[in-house]
Amino acid sequence: MPPSASPASPGGEALARRDRIEAGPSIDARGSPDARGSPVATPLPSGAPGGAETPLASRLTWLIALRLAVLTVFLVVTAAVYLRGFTPGGFSSIVALVTVAAAYGVSGIYAVFLRMKRALRAIARAQLVTDQITWTALVYITGGATSGATSLYGLTCLTGAILLGLPGAIVAAASGAAAYLLLCAALGLQLLGVPPDQPSGAYVTQWDELRYPMFVNLLAIVVVTLLASYLAERLRATGGRLVQATARAEQAERLAALGRLAAGLAHEIRNPLGSIAGSIELLRTGGTLSDEDRKLCEIVERETARLNDLVGDMLDLSRPRVPALEAVDLSATARDVVVLAARSGRGGDVEVRFEGPPSAPVIADAAQMRQVVWNLVRNAIQASSAGAGVTVRLWRDPSAWLLEIRDQGRGIPAAARDSLFDAFFTTRTHGMGIGLAVVKRILDDHGFAIEVDSREGEGAAFRVRVPDRPPAAGEREVAAEPAPARE
Repeated sequence: MPPSASPASPGGEALARRDRIEAGPSIDARGSPDARGSPVATPLPSGAPGGAETPLASRLTWLIALRLAVLTVFLVVTAAVYLRGFTPGGFSSIVALVTVAAAYGVSGIYAVFLRMKRALRAIARAQLVTDQITWTALVYITGGATSGATSLYGLTCLTGAILLGLPGAIVAAASGAAAYLLLCAALGLQLLGVPPDQPSGAYVTQWDELRYPMFVNLLAIVVVTLLASYLAERLRATGGRLVQATARAEQAERLAALGRLAAGLAHEIRNPLGSIAGSIELLRTGGTLSDEDRKLCEIVERETARLNDLVGDMLDLSRPRVPALEAVDLSATARDVVVLAARSGRGGDVEVRFEGPPSAPVIADAAQMRQVVWNLVRNAIQASSAGAGVTVRLWRDPSAWLLEIRDQGRGIPAAARDSLFDAFFTTRTHGMGIGLAVVKRILDDHGFAIEVDSREGEGAAFRVRVPDRPPAAGEREVAAEPAPARE
């Protein structure tokens, strides 16, 4: 919520300055800089070393090694099965050796560019095309259109999907299909003859006989491309979700430890706070202080009460409990909170009024719903200027009670709405941003929804929807999703 228009107290300013000196620049949970302009941990651009191109560089390195291994194995298999041993000066032997040597040479060139980490996507596409051309040369010397080596086209399509996703698979499929069709066309048009050291009966060179292997191999390329792209995208998405889930689990573990520490610290702080507040009250009402001393005592009391509220919020956030559902009169709860708010804090210079029916029976945890209403009303008062008003309105629609707390403050900036209910996020100069986080947790535990309606300069309204029938345990996660903030 926006900051209050009332000036900060001297004690609050001193504490804020001390905190800034001791804590230094900070970054919030979303990685955004705070108001003091601290550095932001932003992702590197795709072309920067260590950025998004780094995984691609790693995959390209593995691709080069895999290509060389496949070529070496294929050369041995070709020599043993198809060529029955290399014949010195034989046509097929020369083609196989030249093809493998050229592939090794091209891999060396790619490795040089890879070390420079430049144009990695262009290198990846070039490698895919080069591989398909290499496989076509090996297909030619191992049977032509009906060669078993045509399965290597699918291997490159799979590699393209792993490297670049669907675009990479399409590049590999298009280049492989084009190279295979050119080979078949050259054989069918007699532009390319059967290798002289291969039996002519092992090759299909008539169009009537070429149609079927061409159709089957092209269909296989298309199927492998689509399947590989789908699996690669699913694997990439699953990996991304796994990384996010791991990061969230680690963050939750750190926050849990911090919460336990904060809860213990807050509990220890409350005892001296009570002593301070009591002592100051005795001093202020003793009748022996000057007017200036009484004003200083009022500052101490106000800051002590604010610190006590922060401690209470931290305890509420760090020790969640399962709601004890019972019949609650939401209207009576809201009226009690309005009366209490008018007598405490800034209730004297901000008018808080209630509008609603005399009774509103709901099923909820009475203490927690009171906490929700109190936090929202206190938040609205803090966002309001002196002389402004806060309206607590309760009405019914066909299936639920709607509780709205509306203020006349500055409204909520659009950039802050996504983080509004995050713990320790606040747009005010005072406070730690815990109150709304407690509200969200309690409502989530109940399965109740909350939405925010705000325009900058026109105040804000927090609207809680309490259904007649409380959601079951399995339904609460869905029911608790907040409605999007309206512009």
